[in-house]
Amino acid sequence: MARRLHRAIMLLTALVAVGAAAGCRQDMHDQPKYQPFEESHFFKDGRASRPRVPGTVARGRLDDDTLRVTGKTASGPSESFPSPVTRATLDRGHQRFDIYCSPCHDRVGTGRGMIVMRGYKQPPSFHEDRLRGMPAGYFFDVMTTGFGVMPSYAAQVPVDDRWAIAAYIRALQLSQHATVADVPADQRAALDRPTAPAGAAADEAHGGGHE
Repeated sequence: MARRLHRAIMLLTALVAVGAAAGCRQDMHDQPKYQPFEESHFFKDGRASRPRVPGTVARGRLDDDTLRVTGKTASGPSESFPSPVTRATLDRGHQRFDIYCSPCHDRVGTGRGMIVMRGYKQPPSFHEDRLRGMPAGYFFDVMTTGFGVMPSYAAQVPVDDRWAIAAYIRALQLSQHATVADVPADQRAALDRPTAPAGAAADEAHGGGHE
């Protein structure tokens, strides 16, 4: 009985030793590889880290249009947009503005958004003279790099959407300071037409008058 117990203990010890040896293998940890900035005798310059091949561009980062990606020209923020502003551009800017900008700037751009009502520092109104005089590229640059307590929104809002928002800000500014001269000449006559009261319009829609 004592001999059997001794053999069992020896066998168990051997199994534990084999398992421990297998667990100590470092093949995945000590695999042959270069660490960053490590010396290499393979390349002529002796560096393991290789420089980028000239002319290569990371996927989605072809920034060959300086105005489009910075909002600036050699003289500063651009007065013009890098592409034509269409109705689709304004609609996209409207949507993105309501999502990303209105929480602070509110939907009209007066700077009294919901976040401000909860204690965040109030941004200036887009309708003050200083900002009405700023070029479009200024708003693009602020969205890209941030300003004051406003962080950069480059990670959340793609380049073209930032330009669409800048275009919509221009539309908001115009909407709050528009004059009759801004209305197309062939549509100004409609401004002088009397409008029916809301109740009358509803009656007409239901056949006119009450029984």
